[in-house]
Amino acid sequence: MKKTWLIVFGVILVLALSLVGFYNKMVTKTQAVDGQWAQVETQYQRRFDLIPNLVSSVEGIMKQEQEVFGQLADARTKYGNAGTVSEKVEAATGVESALSRLLVVMENYPELRSSANVAQLMDELSGTENRVSVERRRFNDLVKDYNINIKKFPANLVASMFGFGERAFFEAVESAQEAPKVEINP
Repeated sequence: MKKTWLIVFGVILVLALSLVGFYNKMVTKTQAVDGQWAQVETQYQRRFDLIPNLVSSVEGIMKQEQEVFGQLADARTKYGNAGTVSEKVEAATGVESALSRLLVVMENYPELRSSANVAQLMDELSGTENRVSVERRRFNDLVKDYNINIKKFPANLVASMFGFGERAFFEAVESAQEAPKVEINP
């Protein structure tokens, strides 16, 4: 009789330790995904900090492209007010679209490109865009790993028991597929 209880106790102990191990693994993965999203947002903040300086430099040389500047300001505001990852993705796409228009405008005005201040800001912005891309990719890699883990059997049973749900990938909104159109009226 003692031997049977020892076997039952051993099985329960192994199951409990497995459950604790899985739970700790999922907490670690959740924190990794959240931490990586914070890195994405850090790069967005760097971008948003650079935009006003770039806009000010460009505005000092050229006043007629106020629409692009307004779009940039609106997109920054929308991002600041976004609450979910999906809302932030949509707002970030708006910023990228407005920035693309601004870059096209700048290419059509050689005196802007020759400004050392604008050139330096453009280099910094270009570097920031690369960082944003890298951090988004890392975020999606971690989300993929997390989502795979919570969908595998028997982990999916334990994940649902502890409330670990699927996380959303960072995906571009549909309008990001279209190239920006800029019309310049000198």
